Amino acid sequence: MSGGGRRFEICVIPPRKRSGMEIGMKKFLDMISEEIRDAFEAAGYERELGKVTLSNRPDLCEYQCNGAMAGAKLYKKAPFMIAEDVAARCKESSVFSEIEVVKPGFLNLKVKESFVAEYLSGMQKEPKFGLEEPVKPMKIIVDYGGPNVAKPLHVGHLRPAIIGESIKRIAKYAGHDVIGDIHMGDWGLQIGLIITELKEREPELVYFDEDYTGEYPKEPPFTISQLEELYPTASARSKEDAAYKGRAMEATYKLQSGERGYRALWRHIMDVSVADLKKNYQNLDVEFDLWKGEADVQDVIPGMVDYMKKEGYAHISEGALVVDVKEETDTKEIPPCMILKSDGASLYNTTDLATIMERMREYHPDKIIYVADKRQNLYFEQVFRCARKTGLVSGDTELLHIGFGTMNGKDGKPFKTRDGGVMRLEMLIQEIRDEMYRKITDNRQVEEEEARRTAEIVALSAIKYGDLSNQAFKDYIFDIDKFTSFEGDTGPYILYTIVRIKSILNKLREQGETFEHACIKAAQSSSEKVLMLEIAGFNAMMETACEESAPHKVCAYIYDLANAFNRFYHETKIIAEEDTERKAGWTALLMLTRDILETCIQVLGFSAPERM
Repeated sequence: MSGGGRRFEICVIPPRKRSGMEIGMKKFLDMISEEIRDAFEAAGYERELGKVTLSNRPDLCEYQCNGAMAGAKLYKKAPFMIAEDVAARCKESSVFSEIEVVKPGFLNLKVKESFVAEYLSGMQKEPKFGLEEPVKPMKIIVDYGGPNVAKPLHVGHLRPAIIGESIKRIAKYAGHDVIGDIHMGDWGLQIGLIITELKEREPELVYFDEDYTGEYPKEPPFTISQLEELYPTASARSKEDAAYKGRAMEATYKLQSGERGYRALWRHIMDVSVADLKKNYQNLDVEFDLWKGEADVQDVIPGMVDYMKKEGYAHISEGALVVDVKEETDTKEIPPCMILKSDGASLYNTTDLATIMERMREYHPDKIIYVADKRQNLYFEQVFRCARKTGLVSGDTELLHIGFGTMNGKDGKPFKTRDGGVMRLEMLIQEIRDEMYRKITDNRQVEEEEARRTAEIVALSAIKYGDLSNQAFKDYIFDIDKFTSFEGDTGPYILYTIVRIKSILNKLREQGETFEHACIKAAQSSSEKVLMLEIAGFNAMMETACEESAPHKVCAYIYDLANAFNRFYHETKIIAEEDTERKAGWTALLMLTRDILETCIQVLGFSAPERM
């Protein structure tokens, strides 16, 4: 061996046979269940009774099977006798070290340390740790973000960005073809208000000269700061001045009708806004594949409306064009989906339906996921029903609204600044960065540049993990002190665990150890086995997180994995161990733990520093 390291046994994993399109490994729990199902069948009972689950009493066993209880009714036999029959068929099992029959008929199971080690060794060698790739990947569009242009991002934009980004990353990791679309609000009255206010202040601008036929300036007539001030001023004035609002509505109509100067101003608004949005989303490590908005489907709307009228789906109700979406099985009132207002203007419904129509035509998605406030549940129910009733989506395309709750302050009310205003997102991010910097430099000598860089990385983990560890639909308290803590169920704790593993591996390298091809060995202690069993559950967890669009399941998994590692670390003298083979096995286990933790935080949307 090169590098002067000690010799150790190289782990060789025999290639597995693959059938058809199968890629990856069977899930650990499925393999255990298969063993028990074989035993049920060998004892003369239904295979399906052999489903194994995680133990709800880990102090007694690791896994359990309650199939004998269901079998008792089927076979008119005491469950204890059925369980004993099954246990007898497992005496020579290569999977179980212990099978205990507990009255009235439970099977308490413990797996062999060698079986777990063999499974983890397989995970080491497989792409994505053996996660089974879908035979037919889905085309998925995730609609998230949804900011309005010309307005600064505030804390209310945090959840859709973080949740949507993670759902997108999880689905991509699981092997699906995923497209993230920001779907901006870029075409409504807000644009007319901005144009009107700008005209009031600078009527001499060439954009307002209806006789002008030349090229418009390439440089916008405002900065992002000026643009962000224009809208709230115009909005406030329109609520008190009816004539002003009328001019804004007229400006909106002119824009949407193709007025050259107004279209040129709209492009400036878009360029300035999108550049600022990209900068702010980059601070959150959020990336969109598509930067589309309501304006992108304005040409689609007239044809869609004509189609709905012609096919008899839409009708006039109180002057508005609507589609009835109620169903006989409804237990509550579901109002019609409005397509056009009485004045002929379109709505969010119109834009969203036209966007669905365009997405089906351009991308043919199997699934469209909308990440939006849970209070919009009825709205999405109307839109989805309308899209299905009118045939805008194919029957096998799934439309899913993932509704999220509000992010609240310690007072339980929506998060505000100290003076009671809505906090800008960049202010919140900076506040958490400053807190992390304080904690990183507290009582330690750290170079300024490294401390700032590390504070940025750890702050992002605090923000994202603090949000994603909650189920999306739940409201939660944003507690800066708790979220930035290095202890407990927090992002910094997860990163601290990863950095600890990296530090141990670096110390081993400094000792001249070269364990890159080391083989994971059978566990020598209960804490080591618990850690290994946590790792073995990775594939099932990731599959479930993808199927349920549930980032909180990834958070729960890595918190348990980090706890299991830290317990193992505190009980095991890894660096001082003199048995080379044992040390090699532990090193392999550490590398796998590190890699899985880093994979999980990557799909959650943050990363770990090298040092903390």
